[in-house]
Amino acid sequence: MEGTEVAVESVTDVGPSTVAIELATPADFDALPGQFVVLRAAPEGEEITRYYTLSSPTVEDTFEITVGVDPDGDLAPWLADREAGDSVHIDGPFGAVTYEGETDVVAVAGGPGIGPAVSIAEAAHAADKRGAVIYQAAEPAHRERLENLEANGVTVTILEEGDDDGLETAVADHLEGGQYYVFGFEDFVTQVAAAIEDAGGDADEALIENFG
Repeated sequence: MEGTEVAVESVTDVGPSTVAIELATPADFDALPGQFVVLRAAPEGEEITRYYTLSSPTVEDTFEITVGVDPDGDLAPWLADREAGDSVHIDGPFGAVTYEGETDVVAVAGGPGIGPAVSIAEAAHAADKRGAVIYQAAEPAHRERLENLEANGVTVTILEEGDDDGLETAVADHLEGGQYYVFGFEDFVTQVAAAIEDAGGDADEALIENFG
């Protein structure tokens, strides 16, 4: 199998049908919040490849990915059943959407985009920068980390799925809050970009990761 073999350190439930998988950091793996890895595994003998954006603010000894688990999926249920000492293969890191601790941030997440969004907000807080998280989901994940961020002065807005007015209002309220980072599926990121423009901002200046 291609890629670098890495050990699973832990698998933790972080929300409905969502797990955080902590992996041992391989040598020379120098990733920044916002970047992603290619994960390879062969649950039934045939290699499957998926892309996962990092959900940890650092990668010094371990790093984390957040996985939404569809019970009918061909890889995610297998990943959710891993235990410490198991292994997967990765390539990367990849991606030009990165955070280097130099600016205030507004991290906007739709559904599975919460992983990288919360990692960027945590990295900004660690760098003594201001941060905000806007998160829209049917079943929110990473609530504990979001509560910790809020307790440390980060503004956290959680919206129900389909609350378009709430999303537009939150985007407008934070228009001057810092560098915009947007993570989610195509319909969501397109909606956020339009909301930025409608509020008088420039969507071209936002760093957007479209999950397809």
